[in-house]
Amino acid sequence: MSGLFTRNRVIGLALAAFIAVIDQAVKWYVIGPLALRQVGNIDLLPFFDLTYTENRGISLGLLQATSMEMRWLLVLLTGVIAVVVLVWMMREKVLGDIAALAMILGGAVGNIRDRYDLGYVIDYADFHIGDFRPFLIFNIADAAITIGVVIILARSLLVRDKDETEPSAPPLVNADGAQNDEPRGEPKDA
Repeated sequence: MSGLFTRNRVIGLALAAFIAVIDQAVKWYVIGPLALRQVGNIDLLPFFDLTYTENRGISLGLLQATSMEMRWLLVLLTGVIAVVVLVWMMREKVLGDIAALAMILGGAVGNIRDRYDLGYVIDYADFHIGDFRPFLIFNIADAAITIGVVIILARSLLVRDKDETEPSAPPLVNADGAQNDEPRGEPKDA
């Protein structure tokens, strides 16, 4: 494949779609067959529960959608961010970067779908140590976004740019074989 839809980009699009579908399927199962909305909380493990929460804000509960206008503003804002991530992903070539952006995109699409359909995002994953909760209640989309952002940050800090890892160009050589450090086009003073 060449052009816009390279093998790595197709993998990225497939990963984003997979994350969005899995996120929506788990949310359907949690509010459908498990009836978590009615039950409220299901204890699964000593450190993990399913706890139904309607998140009307964005990350960390910021920008609460307390009105219809705010709801649609958040749908628009997160939609624009998702488009920016998609464009960024389609410009990348390295699979690691594409996969990280795909995780962010897939998570964003899953949460946008909730906000568009319901006016809020369904959260349910509740990790805790006794009464201490190191994380807010979240969902698969939130986890994918967080992991994608961490990968992007780690790769930007730890992976060298291609230009830095390539050997530098060989020195210029005169016709007689001597190294020439003078810039081209400027005669050497005699």
